[in-house]
Amino acid sequence: MKFIDKLLKVQRKNRSLLCVGLDTDPAKLPRHLGASKNVVLRFNRQIIEATSDLVCAYKLNLAFYEALGEQGWHVLQETLAVIPRHIVTIGDGKRGDIGNTAERYASALYEELAFDAATVNPYLGYDSVEPFIRSDRHCAFVLALTSNEGSKDFQRLTVHGRPLYEKIIQTTLKWNTKQNIGLVVGATHPAELQPIRAIAPSMPILIPGIGKQGGDLQSAVRYGCDKNGLLAVINASRSVLYASSGKDFAGAARAEAQHLRNQIEQLRTQFFS
Repeated sequence: MKFIDKLLKVQRKNRSLLCVGLDTDPAKLPRHLGASKNVVLRFNRQIIEATSDLVCAYKLNLAFYEALGEQGWHVLQETLAVIPRHIVTIGDGKRGDIGNTAERYASALYEELAFDAATVNPYLGYDSVEPFIRSDRHCAFVLALTSNEGSKDFQRLTVHGRPLYEKIIQTTLKWNTKQNIGLVVGATHPAELQPIRAIAPSMPILIPGIGKQGGDLQSAVRYGCDKNGLLAVINASRSVLYASSGKDFAGAARAEAQHLRNQIEQLRTQFFS
């Protein structure tokens, strides 16, 4: 199945644009889970089981698993095995390197770990992105305007009278011959979402920054969605994962995910019905 079709199908099935980021930090996990090597996997499994009917995607930030050492690869594989197959999985590594190295990164994420999508840094140009978009079953979410404070250092530099992030988007439109490129645009930049969606009306947009980073949910829905109220992938991580530090952590995560999903659905009804 094409990536774009899988994303649209699960967004309709679960009536959800919510993506939960499994950026699991062992230092923040409930104490009752203990400190065994499998604690991250145990935590992830319960979060997924509690929220999988409320989301369209899970995004796994690879840094949190690489930091676990040799155990991290196993935890990644086992976490992905728990996620229902109809839900989109995103390997968030922001990879970007010369062609032959990019091929190895793409192989690791798509073939070994079987992610549906990856976040990709376009700074090195087309040959660093191309291995991630060879198959329409996979999607490269290209960094455009990220949610962090330092995004202004380079992404807003002026190039021929336009911001650099806009040049990146215009270029990815030319690369998007298989409809399998998306954009990463932070919810912390609400004023830019509307013009970005106008430039790229049919691209998926991964929107981090909701929750602890204080991103604007209303703008994320209103301007992140396509004309049908779909194709926005709105990510929340810490606010869901760490909704409780007690034994009720999974139930609390579900309640927070459901609250966010319901907020998003209410806004979708308001703007797209």
